[in-house]
Amino acid sequence: MASPILEAPGSNDTSTATRKQTKRPKYSKFTQQELPACKPILTPRAVISSFLIVTIIFIPIGVASLQASRNIVEIVDRYDSQCIPANVTDKVAYIQSTADKTCNRELHVEKHMKSPIYVYYQLDNFYQNHRRYVKSRNDEQLRAAGKANSTSGCDPEHKVNDMPIVPCGLIAWSMFNDTYSFSRDKSNLTVNKKGISWKSDREHKFGKDVFPKNFQNGSIIGGAHLDENIPLSEQEDLIVWMRTAALPTFRKLYGKIEVDMEKGDVIHVTLKNHYNTYSFNGEKKLVLSTAGWLGGKNDFLGVAYLTVGGLSFFLAMAFTVLYFVNPRQLGDPSYLSWNRNDGGH
Repeated sequence: MASPILEAPGSNDTSTATRKQTKRPKYSKFTQQELPACKPILTPRAVISSFLIVTIIFIPIGVASLQASRNIVEIVDRYDSQCIPANVTDKVAYIQSTADKTCNRELHVEKHMKSPIYVYYQLDNFYQNHRRYVKSRNDEQLRAAGKANSTSGCDPEHKVNDMPIVPCGLIAWSMFNDTYSFSRDKSNLTVNKKGISWKSDREHKFGKDVFPKNFQNGSIIGGAHLDENIPLSEQEDLIVWMRTAALPTFRKLYGKIEVDMEKGDVIHVTLKNHYNTYSFNGEKKLVLSTAGWLGGKNDFLGVAYLTVGGLSFFLAMAFTVLYFVNPRQLGDPSYLSWNRNDGGH
């Protein structure tokens, strides 16, 4: 009978332990960066051609964008300082008083304005992006009537007389409350305030069964009042205001005038100057603007495209001069690591 082969005790354990202790990663084409990849060789001709292609594409887009912006007709009227009586020295006390704050302004149309004409109010030096201000709201309360008592995060405007405020929070409380009415040739111009907010906000962020309650009933009134018989989903001025702006100077849509304006027209504006921007040195402006295929008047996009296109053209010309004046011989691309075979050749 053949005797069994005896192995030294612990021999297999040693080899297994050695394999387990190695730090060598498991091989794969992904970890070893051997997956197929595009590795272009940036020859002078390829680089110059790339810059020229960017130039050819960007400059026409920049010119078209800038031309579209310049075709927008815009009337901007700052009225916060002009709508304070000359004998008033304390502007904050005046704006907080119960005095009649009706103000009449005239806007002169210097170029044909095709309808719809968008009416905006513009605020300067108003930081809606402040962290505490942006967080001072409760989205659950805005969406569902059963969440009226959900006022977490709305401090200090969360309750009045131990009753929840709907809508709660500083954003709603500080809602813009200046009003405008327009006329031309003694004929009133209707301002359409339907559809000025985002459709997604009306349908998903503000409930159709949520009604204002205890709003602006405290000792300090922040801004506009809300009709308690109209659900939040239909109070579009509130919806527009609560989409907070990212910058301290911003415009928000007030409404639309759906008739054309001709050159030489004089628009008479009767406004109620209620909103307090005087305590923080802010500014208020009324803006009437048309719109184009790129939206409102903004030269930034066109200038940006022209800048990139011009820079690309300059670099293309600079590399072209260097290529012809001081050319360099290209190396053999076969020596690149990704062009070698497994044997290193």
